[in-house]
Amino acid sequence: MSYLITGGAGYVGAHVVRALAQAGESVAVYDDLSTGDTTRLPDGVPLVRGSVLDRGLLDRTLTEHRVTTVVHLAGHQDAAESVRQPLRYYRENLHGLQILLEAVRGARVPRFVFGSSAAVYGAPETELITEDAPCLPTTPYGETKLAGEWLVRAAGRAHGINTAALRCVNVAGTAAPHLADTAGRGLLPMTFEYLHAGSPARILGDDYPTGDGTCVRDFVHVEDVADAFVAAAQALVEQPTPDHLPLNVSRGEGVSVRQLIRAVAEITGHTRLRPRTAPRRPGDPARIVACPDLAAKHLGWTASRSLEDMITSAWAGWLRTAP
Repeated sequence: MSYLITGGAGYVGAHVVRALAQAGESVAVYDDLSTGDTTRLPDGVPLVRGSVLDRGLLDRTLTEHRVTTVVHLAGHQDAAESVRQPLRYYRENLHGLQILLEAVRGARVPRFVFGSSAAVYGAPETELITEDAPCLPTTPYGETKLAGEWLVRAAGRAHGINTAALRCVNVAGTAAPHLADTAGRGLLPMTFEYLHAGSPARILGDDYPTGDGTCVRDFVHVEDVADAFVAAAQALVEQPTPDHLPLNVSRGEGVSVRQLIRAVAEITGHTRLRPRTAPRRPGDPARIVACPDLAAKHLGWTASRSLEDMITSAWAGWLRTAP
């Protein structure tokens, strides 16, 4: 097979590229480099710099690289930013996906894996979220991911494309320091920044209906995520007819913000810095923990790396570029 990874120079995308390259697969990357970093790419992996809004360049790329599978990870991913800039998110995340799918249809690419998000669920009132839970996203980012799933499924069924959608929870950790998440939007990098500066980490709200009053989240190692995308692409080869698998990519284990900060402090040696509490961030659900059973059933995939693995590797990556 020949893979094209959109957003392949980004944090998650680069790990997918790495996993495929190590498996001996033919891989090319399509990225506008607005947040991507070329130093993340393995030697010999070709990069096409361009936007998913550029139909002509997409057509040429799919043809020149004889692409048989697209893994779509390009797009904007900041939920809070999407509230402030909904038009940008709908243009890049949804209209860009439409143009990409039109190019995929035109090039007769038979397989398409869509990087979705647990943000499609919104603020569910359930301990463990399964894929048949109601999808009620609370941000434009989550809305574009849900609408993107619908679009991918419809295009696949209409045009004979085997498709899958992976709903990822909070992704953390790194396979190597140079592949680390440098965007600084997640809880881990924000906590690292506080501790490295000698300041107590912030807890945004401690009055949620959870065990210790702080939000509970499900974290999964980025290498496990990459393995899930590879497994999904391989599973589509075996599908005789077009299908659509919206699958959770998660560990199914909840970790509270307070527990995570405590673990970070212990691993990094900043145990004397106790966190301080700040007001809630609007729109934050109390608990998001997703059930990974369907991914195990359909892909033979389960997350194998621990929270400690995520924190330790992410800390090493963060120190590489820390001020």
